[in-house]
Amino acid sequence: MMKAEDHLFLDESVVEEVSKIFKALADPTRMKMLYLLSQEECHVGHIAEVLGMSQSAVSHQLALLRALRLVKYRREGKSLVYSCDDDHVISLLRQAIDHAQHP
Repeated sequence: MMKAEDHLFLDESVVEEVSKIFKALADPTRMKMLYLLSQEECHVGHIAEVLGMSQSAVSHQLALLRALRLVKYRREGKSLVYSCDDDHVISLLRQAIDHAQHP
């Protein structure tokens, strides 16, 4: 068994950031949004339509995901088009989905 002083520890800022990411992924709505955005870029209106939500509710969730750098956007005229911003997190999401679907 390793001595306590031989263990490596994560920086507290990293622990906090990882906790926020897992919290975001734990929300079913945000999980659905990320999964949708992993398949295609989307306007807020399209996300709202696909998920059966109001545009304001979608915008609120996207703001949180944007703050965590999980999604990004680009302007297209007066609209914003969202896409995934972190392939690592999408890979983690897909692995969790595969695990859940495994018999």
